[in-house]
Amino acid sequence: MEGRRKKSARHVAPNLLQGGFLPAWVHMRRSWARDTIDVPVAAGHSPNQSSMRITEIYACIQGETQYAGTPCTLVRTTGCDLRCSYCDTTYAFSGGKEMSIDDVMLEVRRLGLSTVALTGGEPMLQAEISTLAERLVGEGFRVMLETSGTHPVAHLPPAVIRIVDIKTPGSGEVERNSWDVLHGLRPQDAIKFVLCDEADYLWSAEVVRSRGLSGRAELLFSPAAGKIEPRDLAAWILRDRLPVRLNLQVHKYIWGAATRGV
Repeated sequence: MEGRRKKSARHVAPNLLQGGFLPAWVHMRRSWARDTIDVPVAAGHSPNQSSMRITEIYACIQGETQYAGTPCTLVRTTGCDLRCSYCDTTYAFSGGKEMSIDDVMLEVRRLGLSTVALTGGEPMLQAEISTLAERLVGEGFRVMLETSGTHPVAHLPPAVIRIVDIKTPGSGEVERNSWDVLHGLRPQDAIKFVLCDEADYLWSAEVVRSRGLSGRAELLFSPAAGKIEPRDLAAWILRDRLPVRLNLQVHKYIWGAATRGV
């Protein structure tokens, strides 16, 4: 009987997944404001399939970038090789679940939103991130990927919107910036600076000017939570007539800074 039960589990679970049904062991949290899944490992997952380490996948309102305020599915990978002073997702440094690319695609389809944000952690540490992005683009999703300014992004599919987070001195990781990453960016991409104080702002403004970044991509200046008042950053931008976008974390204004899965 034990052998027969194992055989049944191997054959039934993939059929359920292919049919679009979620097995009972998938634990989901729902509320009026969001639809979040605690990432499962699918029954029938083969160790030979290409897999990724995933912290969470959920439907949300995009909190940042030029697409702030739009509905999207967020796929958060696990693991990061930086330790920025202002990081608000330290829970993604470790843990997570192994998921095949097929499993990730299944959950993205289930959530039913046309935009997908790949973030972390650091998504470029995942060997299969380009394959996942290509699959998503191939199925018609608008895909954006947020990464630090420390990893090449040129090998991503051309349709992927790159959001490159340049590390300021206040981050503690400024020496890790790889400036070559900026060369291939396009107007639909974005360069983000998270600022801890006015010194970070002045440093970032000089980077924009000296590297001729205006017009090459969206320029996002973000106040680090609890370190700069948005009104102060707005005043500096206006004072210097800097051609950048004030980038606030909309989701934190809606649900609070400590709320996950939004």
